[in-house]
Amino acid sequence: MQDTFSAHRHEGADLTITPAATAVLVVDMLNDFCVDGGAMVLPGAERLYGPQNALISAAREAGGVIIFVNDSHRPEMRRDREFLKREPHCVEGTWGAGVVPALGQKNGDLHIAKRRFSGFFNTDLDLSLKDMVIDTVVVIGVVTNICVRSTVHDAFFHGYRVIVPEDCVAATGPREQISTLYDISTHFGWVSHSQEVIGALLQGSSIGNKAIAG
Repeated sequence: MQDTFSAHRHEGADLTITPAATAVLVVDMLNDFCVDGGAMVLPGAERLYGPQNALISAAREAGGVIIFVNDSHRPEMRRDREFLKREPHCVEGTWGAGVVPALGQKNGDLHIAKRRFSGFFNTDLDLSLKDMVIDTVVVIGVVTNICVRSTVHDAFFHGYRVIVPEDCVAATGPREQISTLYDISTHFGWVSHSQEVIGALLQGSSIGNKAIAG
């Protein structure tokens, strides 16, 4: 049952996008989070590779921008705020901080190092997007309820239209996945499916905002 506050949402029209003004933000698809032997592996992260690769390929074909937004922590920091809450991970220059091999990177893809959960906090992501005249971001990756959510919030605050394909993100559990997607759908952007976004990129079809049971 929807809470009475969120019931006041404005549904708005389905979304159409301009591929050249669209960036796919690939958040934290890194060895430490996704590959056996990583410091903090999210179970089932590998199921994202197929839909993510299909979406990335379509965005490239359509003339969109691919940006890998990567957690990266410098060694020997005296007060890394993430390490107050989480075990050390994605240390700069280590295997764990690398993008998973399953996602093919190409020349022309951008890489943004982030030191906190959000891809926008004290990085040049916003500046880069504005220099490329991007107005829409498609956010994929891990973890839905932590770094994906933080990046989505800040993208909204910076004035971007935000799309999250539900099959391209994974949370720490089913409850967290549903709750976060509900909040994004209700307050911050559009929740969709990779195939719908691919259709919008390649055929110009519209993207609806999926109703998530709260």
